[in-house]
Amino acid sequence: MTESKKKVALVTGSSRGLGRAMALKLAQDGFTVAVHYGRGQEQAEAVADEIRSAGGQAQVFGADLSDPAQAAELVETVIKELGGLDVLVNNAGITRDGLAIRMKDEDWHAVIQTNLSSAFSASRAAIKHMMRARAGRIINISSVVALSGNPGQANYVASKAGLIGLTKALAKEYGGRGITVNAVAPGFIESDMTADLGADLRAEYEKNIPLGRMGQPEEVAALVAFLASDAAGYVSGQTIGVDGGMNPH
Repeated sequence: MTESKKKVALVTGSSRGLGRAMALKLAQDGFTVAVHYGRGQEQAEAVADEIRSAGGQAQVFGADLSDPAQAAELVETVIKELGGLDVLVNNAGITRDGLAIRMKDEDWHAVIQTNLSSAFSASRAAIKHMMRARAGRIINISSVVALSGNPGQANYVASKAGLIGLTKALAKEYGGRGITVNAVAPGFIESDMTADLGADLRAEYEKNIPLGRMGQPEEVAALVAFLASDAAGYVSGQTIGVDGGMNPH
């Protein structure tokens, strides 16, 4: 799209899965994409190469987002090296599942830090730049379980629900500066993890999805791309599900 040819988008956790699909779609729409990785540098380089092969622009950045200083530094480095930041997609996340009564403190803190605190740190750094530009998009990738709950994932559910609260607060704080903040809540999406599900378990999951199938990463990426576009300029503070009707809201 011509509207966004010179704009810059940072997608955290974009070396694989949903993040990869978002990075590819935003590049297709004309953004220069900052591809971020925590550990998978080789995979991130492959995503950037795929973008460049299709005629787009991309650069790879590494950072451990469990460290607030590195999350903020990532944003500042992207702005310095790519000349600005128009869209921040807080997608990076981990899971360390277990029943609450047996959950170790380190597993709780690791998930909250990586999934929620990193989004706050990155958003805070991005907002400083976006306020000066009087424009910007922040898109937080939450989850359907933030709205419905899920046994054995107290840490993950809390982190994803926290992203929804963060979205609403930031949308109200910075809307007057031209910054929109929204959350996307994917349901069951095809991924490396779902590929390992047995046929019976997969069928059981799909029975709970009104559309009767798992979603594709590209279907989530399409919504992210819309929220990043000028067409979504009056959409802010929202949580939008991409879950096949699992949790209407």
